Amino acid sequence: MDSRRKIILIGATGSIGANALRVIEKHADRLELVGIAAHRRFEPLAEIARRFSVPHVGLFDADCTPDMGQLPSGCRFHAGLDGITEMAAGVEADIVLVASVGTASLRPTLAAIEAGRSIALATKEILVMAGAFVMEAARRHGVSIIPVDSEHNAIYQCLAGAPGRHLRRIVLTASGGAFLDTPLAALADVTPEQALAHPNWSMGPKITIDSATMANKGLEVIEARWLFDLEPAQIDVVIHRQSIVHSMVEFVDGSFLAQLSPPSMTFAIQHALLFPERAPGVDRSLDFTTAFSLDFAPLEPGRFRCLDLACAALRAGGVAPAVFNAANEVAVDAFVRRAIGFLEIPEVIERTMDAIGHPAAATLDDVLAAEVESRAVARRFC
Repeated sequence: MDSRRKIILIGATGSIGANALRVIEKHADRLELVGIAAHRRFEPLAEIARRFSVPHVGLFDADCTPDMGQLPSGCRFHAGLDGITEMAAGVEADIVLVASVGTASLRPTLAAIEAGRSIALATKEILVMAGAFVMEAARRHGVSIIPVDSEHNAIYQCLAGAPGRHLRRIVLTASGGAFLDTPLAALADVTPEQALAHPNWSMGPKITIDSATMANKGLEVIEARWLFDLEPAQIDVVIHRQSIVHSMVEFVDGSFLAQLSPPSMTFAIQHALLFPERAPGVDRSLDFTTAFSLDFAPLEPGRFRCLDLACAALRAGGVAPAVFNAANEVAVDAFVRRAIGFLEIPEVIERTMDAIGHPAAATLDDVLAAEVESRAVARRFC
């Protein structure tokens, strides 16, 4: 009898997906890939299917006409959002690793939860947009959501066995991105290429630019509120250039616990896929025979407007976090296309948030409607 955990990987062709494949390949005796999905890149998806003999493949782009000859014999293709939602809920699996960019995976994630699948969550935008609904569904169906973001995975590990009443706060660490030492006046002229040069991490373009603006840390603050059932005042952010301490927990007695590892996503991904078991890692761990430093610094007030706006959205509640996320995605895309400058990204977000406001989100449809409206408004401001 095959005792391997069956994995569905949504976002297989991205940077998280590539690292997840390394983990699955390393632990082929424990993990089996039974389904993969991507937005529109069929050829690399087909190569993954052949390499891992994956029986189910899907693309969010319903207009894509796949060459079935590139897929393994007997492989089933799932077309569009409906097809991937069906795969997430209908294919026998133990864990669905959600690693796609943006909010497209919300429906498949909810479907997987309703089917009783455990969720390894790398796509922070899902909880930013619909955290109350996703976490309530997970509680209702008794489903575990294990975070894959390195910061949230660190918090998850630090909190193991620690009752919530003993927690005072969490501290998310931030490298500061590509422009931490760049004078504010010079940021008006930076290019997308410069923003994509992250000092520590190798990631996709959207998250790398979000790291430069610190919008990514803002999304993580909102995500942490839902993952760990925290008040906004219990979430802090500090600059940590080395990206070795991935986050920290402070307990009511003043003690801190921190999780350390080199800046590679394989550590968090492996923890989530094998939890609660441990196994030798894919990448080298820290070498304490070589000297290195761990530095921490407070945020410079007023420097990271995107982070400030994200925290304001969290405090406002309602649809405000979804508005922030949608406006940021539109603004980043405009910056990449050179339609706006780097410093205009937070301006677009703020103007969109002011225009939409923060009405209550009584239903998931309220959130989805606000997201659509926010994208339209943000495009006008771009």
